[in-house]
Amino acid sequence: MRLTLADHLEELRRRLAICVLAVVAGSGLGFALAPRLLAWLKQPAGSWLPALAVLSPTEALAAYVRVAVTFGLIVALPVVLHQVWVFIESALTRSERFYGVLFVWLGSLLFAGGAMFAYAVVLPVSLRVLLSLGGPSLVPVISVSRYLSFTLGLMTVCGAVCELPLVIVLLARMGLVTPKGLRQRRGLALVIILAVAALLTPTTDALNLLLMAIPLVVLYELSVFLARLARPAIR
Repeated sequence: MRLTLADHLEELRRRLAICVLAVVAGSGLGFALAPRLLAWLKQPAGSWLPALAVLSPTEALAAYVRVAVTFGLIVALPVVLHQVWVFIESALTRSERFYGVLFVWLGSLLFAGGAMFAYAVVLPVSLRVLLSLGGPSLVPVISVSRYLSFTLGLMTVCGAVCELPLVIVLLARMGLVTPKGLRQRRGLALVIILAVAALLTPTTDALNLLLMAIPLVVLYELSVFLARLARPAIR
């Protein structure tokens, strides 16, 4: 049965309404858990930052709302992805549906893994180094909004970086990159990886730099391998 444009618009409106309701419900739960979530986000700072500062009467409320909405978006993500998938599924071929499901859900898992890696490894290292730079003469007093911007931003960047294998597979399927080309550019890739690792872990400690660089190198090599699977005719 072919749907008219009005039918498609009505379907889109219904799917968007479900997505919004899911985000609102998740945000409501997140607001109830906001103090615990904020304490969890502060854990990577450890004893280097005993407390977060509130610099205006509304900053604490704004921090709770930000944490709640972020939590709501994460919790509602499966619902949102499902609604998007149901809306476009009928227009795809069988193979496109398979790759669509693979990219959506595997991409979500990779992003979550990158964000948790940032929380467990990158954030503790970065915060320890940055907060110790002032020495005894400079006492860290960081507002809760600035701290959330730093931590959530870094977790988002690391999550996005972990999408590299899926991006490479997509480009390989489109014929824009080849396994041979990726192997030939390993040197350039290594330089870029070291630069990214240095930005994500602002420290002169070689061990900490390697803790960030090694997973990125592994992701690149995994991308080369997956590109061969995506383009089996290319050697």
